[in-house]
Amino acid sequence: MFMKTHLIALGALILAATGSAQADTLAKIRQSGSISMGVRESSGGLSYAMGDGKYGGFHVELCERVLADIRTSLRLPALEIKYQAVTSQNRIPLLQNGTVDIECGSTTNNAARQRDVAFANTTYVEEVRVVVKADSGIDSLAQLNGRKVATTTGTTSVQLLRKHERAGGINFDEVFGKDHAESFLLLETGRADAFVMDGQILAASISRSKKPSGYRILAEVLAVEPIAIMLRKDDPSFKNAVDEGLAAMMKSGELSRIYDKWFMRPIPPANVAIGLPASSATKDAWTAPNSRPVEELGKR
Repeated sequence: MFMKTHLIALGALILAATGSAQADTLAKIRQSGSISMGVRESSGGLSYAMGDGKYGGFHVELCERVLADIRTSLRLPALEIKYQAVTSQNRIPLLQNGTVDIECGSTTNNAARQRDVAFANTTYVEEVRVVVKADSGIDSLAQLNGRKVATTTGTTSVQLLRKHERAGGINFDEVFGKDHAESFLLLETGRADAFVMDGQILAASISRSKKPSGYRILAEVLAVEPIAIMLRKDDPSFKNAVDEGLAAMMKSGELSRIYDKWFMRPIPPANVAIGLPASSATKDAWTAPNSRPVEELGKR
């Protein structure tokens, strides 16, 4: 009986230790000397695949720099970054189950997601927009009535379109791409009449298309959303470390220079510039760092 009780108690201790290690990302990094970074394959200038297993983008580089600071603070001789491609559908589950330790993509910080995950301070403020072909004759949201609108599975863009006041009374069919590249392909090949998504993703998709002049982004803005690096919930020490690294770059102006590198200058692999200056809302987020969800955006 004593041996059985002892083994049960030992098992409970091991389980507790394992659980806390999974919740403490800094401890996991210190113990393993590695970290798994969730990245996107086609999230515009924020996070994208460059080929040969390499990833780039504004959020990818920010994460790499923050992790370099963490390696120094932990006095590790090296820190291996394992890049793991994630999608809109699986990014939160993979973060929760420990497959990835930090997600450096294009995720909107909202109240619903904050129940499952945490977010670093906002580094990009997005405008959700709609792109159409330049010769489509579509100039407004109202003209999407009876059309096919593409969006990416696992995103909230179509819901935002349906809720927008200028879209009242219109009826359209949704078609889904598994990622942003496939969603844009639906528009490009005529299987959709429009693609609704984050403005920077649309701008990047257009810049990399065969004929950039063949597309136009509609004037209406469906929503303004804070985009941030995503972290596991209830891990304040790791969030603090990430936020401190970001704050240092915001204060020094380095974060602004990194933004221009990915959005204003030619970027690989096509060496074409997206040409999207940082918005005033994005600059405000750099000046007054916060991790408030979209529901609190603009509140004081």
